[in-house]
Amino acid sequence: MTSIYVFNGPNLNLLGARDPDVYGRQTLADVQQRCQQVAAELGVDLIFRQSNHEGELIDWIHEAGRAVADGQSLGVVLNAGAYTHTSVALADAISGAFVPTIEIHISNVHAREAFRHHSYLSPVAAGVVVGLGTYGYEAGIRALHHKGFVQ
Repeated sequence: MTSIYVFNGPNLNLLGARDPDVYGRQTLADVQQRCQQVAAELGVDLIFRQSNHEGELIDWIHEAGRAVADGQSLGVVLNAGAYTHTSVALADAISGAFVPTIEIHISNVHAREAFRHHSYLSPVAAGVVVGLGTYGYEAGIRALHHKGFVQ
């Protein structure tokens, strides 16, 4: 069966407890459960992971790129957290692995601190979902499944 990867970066393991006025009260386990439901509805496998370590995220992106090349995956939904605004290495991994990626942000980063307005990932992403809360994960999964984007 075809898969979709969902990768979560630093501090997303704190969802539900960290700044609930910004990120909501759903935990990462709640988000994973909803993503599993959407994936099952669409008939795809879901591979859902979280890491606070940039190198591990890069390794996973490479893994996903190989799976896409082998026809086993549609791509990645990525909430890179703060790495969005700092990591050229993640951007290089996405473009180098040729993996369709939907960048997501739970909050509207453009309505927050100025340093959050820039993304190193957006230029190499197939699409970006911003400010829809945790529904953004579902939107990202559906976008990859639909394949209605141009990379």
